[in-house]
Amino acid sequence: MEGRLSDRLSAMDLRFQELEQMIGDPEQQANGSKFQEILREHGSLSPLIQLHRKYLACLGELEEANEIIASGSDLELKELAEMELGELQQATKASARAIRMAILDQQVEGGDDCVLEIRAGAGGDEAALFATDVFKMYTLYAEKKRWKIEILSESETALGGYKDITFAVRGKGAFERLCFESGGHRVQRVPSTEAQGRIHTSAITVAVMQEAQEEEIHVEESDLRVDTFCASGPGGQSVNKTSSAVRITHIPTGVVVSMQDEKSQHRNRDKAMRLLKTRLKEAQDRQKQQEEDALRRSLIGSGDRSDRIRTYNFPQNRISDHRINCTLYNLDRFLTGEIDELLDQLEAHDREERVQGL
Repeated sequence: MEGRLSDRLSAMDLRFQELEQMIGDPEQQANGSKFQEILREHGSLSPLIQLHRKYLACLGELEEANEIIASGSDLELKELAEMELGELQQATKASARAIRMAILDQQVEGGDDCVLEIRAGAGGDEAALFATDVFKMYTLYAEKKRWKIEILSESETALGGYKDITFAVRGKGAFERLCFESGGHRVQRVPSTEAQGRIHTSAITVAVMQEAQEEEIHVEESDLRVDTFCASGPGGQSVNKTSSAVRITHIPTGVVVSMQDEKSQHRNRDKAMRLLKTRLKEAQDRQKQQEEDALRRSLIGSGDRSDRIRTYNFPQNRISDHRINCTLYNLDRFLTGEIDELLDQLEAHDREERVQGL
């Protein structure tokens, strides 16, 4: 096991021993609230420490077997050690992997709800229509999972496509399941407006952000600039004579959020604040990952949301995810929300990458 991880586990083992001594200390037991904290920390460390000690035991047996084989002084013992060597190597490797998996489980942050932003890119009206198809795909998937959908903002084209749409998905495991959808989605198909049957390529981007909880992100009112304006519809025409639409700018970061879907200015402001906090949380999480040199794929990969992650080829009924070189020939079912097969593979690939990175 690598030196840095080994040192970290040794330090945790020392802390675990300290906690065991504290648990047996009558003075600590008399301090109710602090003693409960000690018990909680001890309980959280215990599974990992047991795995570490099992690994050290396996490693010790493996080293002993190698020493016996290397010395060759006792042929009978050498033969026995050689017979056990493969099994000991596998046990040591399995113990090391179990430790890495346990560490990853401890690193998983809570929070189920998320916010998705879908934006039409290259391809004009065809890209906007595809954005609508992808939104429907996520909506149907959410229904299968019994998650709730709330549209936060939307901007439609004259043909009924979405230039952009932002919506919340709320339910157990929503963010964990959908977080791999961030990136560029490319479609290859014959548009309904194409008279000569030529295949066109269009693109959209998807961003998935863990929705910020009220207590997670504190925003000072003095850091906000709030502007109100009349809501507008497709083509820019006014749809509301009152200034119900809201634009909030977070001055320190320059993050801007606009909301105009509700008739009430108050409700638009509430929605805008929730989305603003979600975007600020996204920025904080991304910075934290960069500082820790985390190998886990972050929300927007390398920082460029236009990175192509997937191609939807209609003539071939094909979906190709370029991150894991996975190709499926069930595009028709995929767009009806049957996306678990691909999400399972993405989750397994990501987990394996993080295990190897420890």
